[in-house]
Amino acid sequence: MSPIMQARLKVLGSSTLYEASRLPCAVDPAIRPVWDGAFIAAPAYPLECAPGDNLSIHIALERVPRGSVLVVSTGNHLAGYWGEVLTVAAEAAGVVGLVIDGGVRDIAALVSRKFPVFARGISMKGTVKASSPSVGQPFNFNGAQVAVGDLVVADDDGVLIIAQGSIAQTLAEAEARAAKEAQMMIALSQGRSTLELMNLTRWRASHES
Repeated sequence: MSPIMQARLKVLGSSTLYEASRLPCAVDPAIRPVWDGAFIAAPAYPLECAPGDNLSIHIALERVPRGSVLVVSTGNHLAGYWGEVLTVAAEAAGVVGLVIDGGVRDIAALVSRKFPVFARGISMKGTVKASSPSVGQPFNFNGAQVAVGDLVVADDDGVLIIAQGSIAQTLAEAEARAAKEAQMMIALSQGRSTLELMNLTRWRASHES
């Protein structure tokens, strides 16, 4: 993904893109950035881990296309699936971020390296390496379908996954929505009310009578 496209997606933000999408693409809001200001806009590379087992992540790092974000399902199990060692390995493999419904650790290292991670929680518990349910296969990730090449956008508002075939339309509608909101901001700064601008004045009348 080009730096220009990433910059534009960052300006639009996950909330505007979500409102522009007509698909169930929002991920469980309990999956949050590990550090404030973390941002991801990249193609997905999905994988599933067994509870307390991170073997799939190690396998994925040998297969993932450069420029991808790992989208990792753990069955919402809270353990330290990811830390500084995997961060360094991921950076070398060209991975640009991590979205995981489990836990991570070595937070100081993640912050200092500015590696964007979105996780359900933080846990110092280690993991085993014994099984690998799937690597690179599609599945439902906490409310949104994910497959290789789908667009992941994650910021302080949350995480969404846009199906590859819907990216162009969603971006076009998000741009139109952003332009409309920009005009609304100008009108608001000039003293117009949200009731007027959102065609809600009937509620004003009902409360005045």
